[in-house]
Amino acid sequence: MKRNRKKKEKNFKVIKLWTYPQASKALPYLRSVATSLREHWLEAQSKRADVNRMDRRKGRPDVATLMARADADNGKATAEDHFSEALNELMGIDVYLLDPVQGVAFIPFKKDENLAWFVFELFDEEGLKTWRFHEDPIETRRPIAEVLGDAAVNPVPA
Repeated sequence: MKRNRKKKEKNFKVIKLWTYPQASKALPYLRSVATSLREHWLEAQSKRADVNRMDRRKGRPDVATLMARADADNGKATAEDHFSEALNELMGIDVYLLDPVQGVAFIPFKKDENLAWFVFELFDEEGLKTWRFHEDPIETRRPIAEVLGDAAVNPVPA
């Protein structure tokens, strides 16, 4: 009797590992996409709340209410579509959104042969001030100087 030697296929995705100079150079683009993500997320949440508010009203809705609900539904769907497009754009360059409202995203890199993440923060002037190992708890933040080492103390002129 033959054994079934077919192994289950595992879907692997090879992610691009960034360097600090690459991530720094991409900051204006990351800010733009993170801002769009935030705006689309907030718009979708607002429209969702409008729809829920209209659905909780008692009684039979009039024509104006039905039209307003349809507009809110369309606005919510449009904002969700725009959010998905921006999220796919970000994921296409192997940057991963953690919090759309706070504008936090993770950028993968290698530190001491381990997967680590630069932490991009939309509302931080520097944008890249901290990092974390993949195994660290999600809230862990380490100072970026640990990654830069001598380059932070003695920067190379551009």
